[in-house]
Amino acid sequence: MTSPLAPTTLGTDQVRERLHELTVIDVRTPGEYASGHLPGALNIPLDHIRRALPELRHAAGRRDVLVVCASGARSENACALLAEQGIPAAGLAGGTNGWAAQGYDLHRPAACATRARWSMERQVRFTAGAVVLLGLLLGLLAHPAFQLLSAGIAGGLVFSALTDTCGMAAVLGKLPHNRPRAAGLDATLAALRCR
Repeated sequence: MTSPLAPTTLGTDQVRERLHELTVIDVRTPGEYASGHLPGALNIPLDHIRRALPELRHAAGRRDVLVVCASGARSENACALLAEQGIPAAGLAGGTNGWAAQGYDLHRPAACATRARWSMERQVRFTAGAVVLLGLLLGLLAHPAFQLLSAGIAGGLVFSALTDTCGMAAVLGKLPHNRPRAAGLDATLAALRCR
């Protein structure tokens, strides 16, 4: 293994100017990716980055690699992992949300336009809120011990904020609508080898 590299962050204007010369990797879930991504971006969810290391190393030898996610947190983790493996990569400041906020185009394939997907952040907020409400209702209607469910979610949210990790997102990422189809990921890796 080579020595770790320092990940860098590029601004949206820098990326817009250089988009044609970058290999863009979107590390969000397939559902988030389908809801809109940078033009030309390839989808390799964060939990599949290790599987894609040989292809990413090859791509980095040909073009600069830009890693994006919704806000920048997951892409920062991916860039750190790539840096540990000696693969240079940059993140996009503000992620896809920052790109869209600047008024830059997002690519939305026609096949995906009819089926809107929720971002992982929205899925986590919905699930956490639903479990907290369920715990409170069951605590009032069935047994007070059910309120521990709400307390557990609150503790998990505090831990998530302190560690900048999200266990609930990791669990939700395993749901079928958030998983890449094997054929889709294989096609993405094949496309990456050709870049």
